[in-house]
Amino acid sequence: MCPLMVLPDGSKRKVECEQRIVDLIPKGSGLVAKVDGKLTDLTATIPSSSKVIEILDFNSAEGREVYWHTSAHILAQAVKRLFPNAMLGISTTPTTGVGFCYDFYVDDYTFTSEDLKRIEKEMKKIIKEDLSIKREELSVEEAKKLFSKLNEKFKLELLEEMKSEVVTVYRQGEFVDLCRGPHLPSTGFVKFIKVLSVASAYWRGDESRESMQRICGVSFPTKEMLEEHLKWLEEVRRRDHRVIGPSLDLFSMPSEVIGPGLILWHPKGALIRSIIEDYLRKVHIKHGYQLVYTPHIAYSTLWQMSGHLEYYRELMYAFKKEGIEHVIKPMNCPFHILIYKSKKRSYKELPIRYFELGTVYRYERSGTLHGLLRARGFTQDDAHIFCTRGQLNEEVVRVLDLMEEILSDFGFEEYEVELSTWDPSKPEEYMGTKEDWENAESALKGALEEKGYSYTIMPGEAAFYGPKIDVKLIDAIGRRWQCTTIQVDFNLPKRFNVTYVGPDGREHLVVMVHRALLGSVERFFGILVEHYAGDFPVWLAPIQVRVIPVSNKFNEYALRVYEKLSSNGIRTDVDVSSASLAYKIRQGELEKIPYVIVVGKREEATGTVSVRRRKVGDLGTMSVDEFINRLRSEIKKF
Repeated sequence: MCPLMVLPDGSKRKVECEQRIVDLIPKGSGLVAKVDGKLTDLTATIPSSSKVIEILDFNSAEGREVYWHTSAHILAQAVKRLFPNAMLGISTTPTTGVGFCYDFYVDDYTFTSEDLKRIEKEMKKIIKEDLSIKREELSVEEAKKLFSKLNEKFKLELLEEMKSEVVTVYRQGEFVDLCRGPHLPSTGFVKFIKVLSVASAYWRGDESRESMQRICGVSFPTKEMLEEHLKWLEEVRRRDHRVIGPSLDLFSMPSEVIGPGLILWHPKGALIRSIIEDYLRKVHIKHGYQLVYTPHIAYSTLWQMSGHLEYYRELMYAFKKEGIEHVIKPMNCPFHILIYKSKKRSYKELPIRYFELGTVYRYERSGTLHGLLRARGFTQDDAHIFCTRGQLNEEVVRVLDLMEEILSDFGFEEYEVELSTWDPSKPEEYMGTKEDWENAESALKGALEEKGYSYTIMPGEAAFYGPKIDVKLIDAIGRRWQCTTIQVDFNLPKRFNVTYVGPDGREHLVVMVHRALLGSVERFFGILVEHYAGDFPVWLAPIQVRVIPVSNKFNEYALRVYEKLSSNGIRTDVDVSSASLAYKIRQGELEKIPYVIVVGKREEATGTVSVRRRKVGDLGTMSVDEFINRLRSEIKKF
């Protein structure tokens, strides 16, 4: 039976088996194929058993991934041509999620900006050569001999860990790499490239291992797409929270003194954080959550009971005191369970919702740390819901309602939603019965559909202990940020015997839901900084108003205005320095203060202020009371 081929434009036709896919499609119309759901090289022969062959181009996520992965191989080939002693690490994905990176080890040499230009030139040469890219299968022993001859010790290390007897390599010209693939048919399929940067990165993210050099770049099918992306990268750099945060005196991370991944909150940043946390407590209480606080450390026996010690020990900070092992908490859930279990619970009490801004510590590898977005110490907006099976759907809907309210208040209206489900063909890899999984997944799907969300099912991506919903918010420049997670858990209720007494007088296991809406306060703070480029909305700005006298003669009036604004709950400061008026106004702009009010002779005589709104300009003169009412109106929701 002839398989059906679906082209990127949606057209379909029957094709014969045992032919190369690339020979059956118009030139340049695709990058990779999906044969019965499995990604496959275009140069592969169509199996006789195949039913549907999808041809994917750059408009698909899989097509882009293959395009950039082949670009990474071109980068590696260029580096090996110019620096024959460089050892290959692995290709990685940039933090932006767009483009490609490859790690190299070069003893006693650091790549320079001039080297990057040479590498880019060599990449363009390789693209012009249009080298065929060929897939080969080798036994692990054959592969070891090959990469031993090439003196690629990092590839040999990877091969030592291989569990399969056969591995694949890809060749293009003189270059060969250990790789699962798939890849483009030839180097000429890549059109426009740009080498962007080089940075250090530990081998496999382990700071005890070799320091690699990670070269990153981007590639696109058209020059216009490349130029547009380079403009976008400039905007990303302009919004970098690691630059804006210290420049606005919000936080610092002196890793050489306190260690990497730990944050010092300066007064302005601490004030914003306090506003966020106060808001979260208030909105959670409004939605029926009860506040709890839990310790930062506990005996390791608690984490043994929860299973964290077994599965997450390498991410946990453990120490001994008086011969007893303690753990600094990596998660809050076991403590919330103990609060629940402090007394017997009836079905009439359920659902019970505990909320905590719980600070946790996890030993993330140095190579994975990224400012506030990936830290070792962070505070989760963590909640756990204990409910019956019949209440699960309604509780998930309530969580989604609360998520919408919170994210909207912070200025986010667009999301992407994923539902991670189990693999029913491998029930031995999951906790809970088939009925448990079907009920939980049905409840999550039902909640998403009740909310009218479109979502992507991620089959087999659920954790072993339950299905989950992940929500990615979309920021001002289109980036996706994983924030909200709603996770059903079959594991901990059984481990801790978390029960309630039902109407039948018997004990039943609760359904437990883990949920975090912002993810962590630190990470969300970093996202907010980048979303607003440091221009926080008035309700979040650490200084909402700055009062500036036109000269020192009017300092007294400026101070009176300052005191009145402050006494009305407006976060205000006053600049009575001897600097010029223009300098003071400019400084207010640099500090991204929403309102600057100027006072002089006219204002003092009439009891008014001249108001200037950041990014808007002069709003004219108004009475102090009128200005206070304007601000209150702008921030009254919060």
